[in-house]
Amino acid sequence: MENNRLSIISLICNAVLAIAVIVLFVLFYGDKGAKAESTEQQPVVEDGNSIPVAYINLDSVLIHYTFAVEANDKLMSKQENARVELNTAARNLQGEMADFQRKLDNNAFLSRERAESEQQRILRKQQDLEAKNERLTQSLLEEQQRLTMQLKDSLDACLAEFNKDQKYQIILSNTASDNVLYSTPQHDITQQIIDLLNQRMK
Repeated sequence: MENNRLSIISLICNAVLAIAVIVLFVLFYGDKGAKAESTEQQPVVEDGNSIPVAYINLDSVLIHYTFAVEANDKLMSKQENARVELNTAARNLQGEMADFQRKLDNNAFLSRERAESEQQRILRKQQDLEAKNERLTQSLLEEQQRLTMQLKDSLDACLAEFNKDQKYQIILSNTASDNVLYSTPQHDITQQIIDLLNQRMK
């Protein structure tokens, strides 16, 4: 029974940590591939030494785009609720396990069959808790994926509108200077995109 208690607590802690890592990874570091509005035209050289290229800092978009902020808050709230719910259920189960062990040690059960029945009840409850943990984890993952797709669709539509005159032939994404190590300020269109995203949201 002690091993069962430890396995439940370990399972719940690992699940919560996994959810947190996945949420943070996808929301802050995921989908950072280059985003480009491609055309059939060949790249146009401007001033004899450059092509029309721009980039967006996705970290800033996620921090200042109202929908992204609200989506992240919503997901964090659901994650916290799931954590509290699982922890409460785990504590209750741990208490029942400890109570069962005390009764077993003190020969408090009227018969062996009664003790086995109680043990099976606790094991079923443990299995239910593990299944609940899997359901909540899956639900959070699906919600995170849905919000990520909404963010992507919103950004794609915004870029199409922003670049409808095809001023830029390449628009890159940048996160913590991973993709753009150096650039002159005029290539950074992050604030313009944030403003347009928030306008479109209204």
